[in-house]
Amino acid sequence: MEKCLLWMDGSHSPYFNMAVDELLLEHMDSIGHVVLRFYEWNIPSASFGYSQKPGAVTRSGLTLVRRPTGGGVVYHDVDLTYTLVVPAGHPVCKLDRMESYRVIHEPVMKAIMDLGKGAHLAPDLGIKHDRATLQCFVSPSPNDVIANNGAKLAGAAQRRTRKGILHQGSVSLEAGSHDEILKAIHDELKNAFDFEYELWTPSEDLIRETDLLVEKKYSSDAWNFNGEVPL
Repeated sequence: MEKCLLWMDGSHSPYFNMAVDELLLEHMDSIGHVVLRFYEWNIPSASFGYSQKPGAVTRSGLTLVRRPTGGGVVYHDVDLTYTLVVPAGHPVCKLDRMESYRVIHEPVMKAIMDLGKGAHLAPDLGIKHDRATLQCFVSPSPNDVIANNGAKLAGAAQRRTRKGILHQGSVSLEAGSHDEILKAIHDELKNAFDFEYELWTPSEDLIRETDLLVEKKYSSDAWNFNGEVPL
């Protein structure tokens, strides 16, 4: 079995949620194990991909945050969010991007099917989406999880560095209740990767570093509007 650090996190600002995910990847060398984080958003929020502009968000009244990963716009009042952080050297890191999506989304698909929903992985039809305006749950990408009626139920975005892979996932509440989806994903990821979960929380130092990164980067207009990290 493989040890996986399970962080049953709480509800935070969109800025904190993105900052801590970035730092989990940055500290993979010292953390040393896969981290699975489940978390929530404390205000109505939308996140958008690293290469997008905030104008891609078409709903009003939401707090916006640019993710450290790619992908399209995700509205976080209608989804469950999780993060899987994989250290360099792990077998998943040896896969290309599409294969890594597939091996993570297959258990997510099975989790949705466990809840009585029909689901399959989206094929690669060669359709190229405009990443600048992409709406994540409107435009499925290859290996997203799709319902039998064609609606997208789960998607994700990744960032890859020499430290490993940051996989930020979102599952529509059309698949079930928040708690039902969380338990099903927890169980199916365990089965797929032979995880042995160990409950985990980050150190106080990492939380302090997260707060600093929120102030410097993720809450700044320079990052959220222009994709620039303030000096």
